[in-house]
Amino acid sequence: MEWPESGPECQLNCPHEHHGPHKHQGSYGHQEQYNNSSQAKSPAEHHSDLAFMEDYSNWDIVKATQYGIIDRCKELIEAGYDVRQPDKENVTLIHWAAINNRIELVKYYISKGAIVDQLGGDLNSTPLHWATRQGHLSMVVTLMKYGADPSLVDREGLTCLHLAVQFQHMPIIAYLVAQGQDVDAVDVNGQTPLMLATCKIIGPEPTRFLIKLNASVNAVDKVHRNTPLHWAAMSGNVAALTVLLDAGANVEVKNAMGETPLGLAQQNRNPWIIQCLMDANVDRSRNHLMLKFLKSFEKYKLLLLLLMAVIVIWVTGYVADLESDSWLLKSILFVSIWVTVQLVIRRFVSVQTFSYIPLAFLSASLFWMVVTWFIRFLPDMPDSCFQIPFALSITGCIYYFYRTWTAGPGYLRASEEEKKRTVVALAEADCLDPRIFCTMCLIRKPLRSKHCAICDCCVAKYDHHCLWIASCVGAWNQRYFVSFLFFLLTLVVWMTYGTIVYWSLHCATSYEKDGLWTFLTQIVSCSPWIVWIFLLVLFHSSWVTLLFVNQLYQILYLGLTTSERMCLIKRAHSGRFLGLRQNPFNRGCFQNLVDFFQCRCFGLFKPNQIDWTRQYSMGFEQPRAHEFQFV
Repeated sequence: MEWPESGPECQLNCPHEHHGPHKHQGSYGHQEQYNNSSQAKSPAEHHSDLAFMEDYSNWDIVKATQYGIIDRCKELIEAGYDVRQPDKENVTLIHWAAINNRIELVKYYISKGAIVDQLGGDLNSTPLHWATRQGHLSMVVTLMKYGADPSLVDREGLTCLHLAVQFQHMPIIAYLVAQGQDVDAVDVNGQTPLMLATCKIIGPEPTRFLIKLNASVNAVDKVHRNTPLHWAAMSGNVAALTVLLDAGANVEVKNAMGETPLGLAQQNRNPWIIQCLMDANVDRSRNHLMLKFLKSFEKYKLLLLLLMAVIVIWVTGYVADLESDSWLLKSILFVSIWVTVQLVIRRFVSVQTFSYIPLAFLSASLFWMVVTWFIRFLPDMPDSCFQIPFALSITGCIYYFYRTWTAGPGYLRASEEEKKRTVVALAEADCLDPRIFCTMCLIRKPLRSKHCAICDCCVAKYDHHCLWIASCVGAWNQRYFVSFLFFLLTLVVWMTYGTIVYWSLHCATSYEKDGLWTFLTQIVSCSPWIVWIFLLVLFHSSWVTLLFVNQLYQILYLGLTTSERMCLIKRAHSGRFLGLRQNPFNRGCFQNLVDFFQCRCFGLFKPNQIDWTRQYSMGFEQPRAHEFQFV
């Protein structure tokens, strides 16, 4: 569920397209809707919009309120109309102003004595209830500034928070919680907003959003003693149930009837939910000794994966290097190694640890490359002109990998109090928009930042999540990452050169003399280990070369991150392409190079220093930069 987009710039009172009002409220659920106004209008704008209509000087005050005709409303109030007087449907003027988002009228009526928490309508609810149901965040903010109580319940027993959840108005949910509303507040049936979300709204939202707001996943209602997991199972809400399980919901809790979520799912015969709950039960009931042993050493997971990768690469090369001429035997051994690795990964490697496997494989590959160089290639190339560049390559590779890992990409984190203050400030500025506010981290997003789904955190100047370092590449570590790619590229080039020299000296054949097939079979029989290492070199050199060239192209020529470039490509396919000349971050190849690597050269160059963790506005860019907005 995405929040509605209001525009990249946080401008109050910006003009919006005007539509007709809500003219009849009734019981909410059966409204005669003539489209709602998304923003309060000035009198002049309303006069222009209604120029084609009848003369509104004779309108009654209810109709004038619905359409936001401030002059007519003031005229009638000054003539003696009681602002607290309900109409024949038991609806007051402030109710009509609230449902139609007439902010100026609400302020005026309150100044004339209107009761901000006046009950009215078929559901005996407050103006704040009406505004919440329609999703008018600006009206909710205004009413609460005047003292409206969001904890009051309507005739259905629902608070404003429950209503916001029921109608999936995420900004209002965030604002109410930030203003102190209990995210686990119960309605008349003892249900929390999370329970309401899981049983009445099919999909992952707003369940995931409420969990981000620290809603309890194991709370029970007062009537049936059901948890949110029970309600999700009964309603067949697979997406919400998956979110609850990921958040650690207890699958063994029993309700007042002694039923677990799995029992309810079996009664409803929902195969998907039954399978999810059965898998969760299996995961929680495992008591394998080896699993407990590995979990007790969770902090050593990287070391254990690295050790496993080192052993697997060595065993594979050892099998290939066996003197046996039986390729059938070697094939069987290779398949056995592969099956064993798959069983170990599936049995003992958790989902969180699985992302570190590419990193472990790369590290183990580099280890055996270095060992092979010093044991096999060094005797053939003793000159310092070969050894010094290789030593520099491996040293630079290790150093810049360490800096990439330790510096971090620039994760954006905030305390709970900071998140609440941010939500309130943005809501009151009418800027609670997903392009500037992260609905997952509940923080204001700086320019060029993005939420990484894998790391589950926002990253400053987000480039991409790199599997080979098991981390994001962002503002703080991208230059170290590019340097790491450069030294890794030189390393694989030297390994390729060493392999060619080794084959030319130790294999009694050549491509020119014996042809391709004989040459290949001879070098394989000459040293299968070297062939195995060379295959690893070819594999790593392929992605390193592509990634390094792509990074340089984007940094120097485009002045963009990978994420921003992908966004432009998507826009081009959708017909909303923005030319590169509109890119405010591109300052030319040379200046891009100076800025990226922060080159000063004893004061000769002046790099542009920007703290991308705190850069919220484009105060540094070239003309028309305000038009360049990445989503």
